[in-house]
Amino acid sequence: QVHLVESGGGSVQAGGSLRLSCAASGYTGSIYYMGWFRQGPGKEREGVAGIDSDGSTTYADSVKGRFTISQDNAKNTLYLQMNSLKPEDTAMYYCAADLGGGSWYSLLRGLGYWGPGTQVTVSS
Repeated sequence: QVHLVESGGGSVQAGGSLRLSCAASGYTGSIYYMGWFRQGPGKEREGVAGIDSDGSTTYADSVKGRFTISQDNAKNTLYLQMNSLKPEDTAMYYCAADLGGGSWYSLLRGLGYWGPGTQVTVSS
């Protein structure tokens, strides 16, 4: 079992920045892939950014150049640095993790372990 808890959400004006954190506990040594996902009002959940245990990353086109995903394995923590925020970034942001054999695509299918989410609101 892996337990995930997000933090760092809040309200910010357009152009501002936030850094989300995701603390993992449990069988963290078995985690292979982690990612950030979001679901805006009236929208389907979408992938934002992902990272594997070797540090290879992937980003949604809508956040490339603005968001940066990173991980601190010593602290079992995943981060999402969000800069140049836009109103359309408003959403509940979720952290997810999958074990060996997992991937960006397995998380996109909703597999793995998920946190309860943290709300990000960007005003214009």
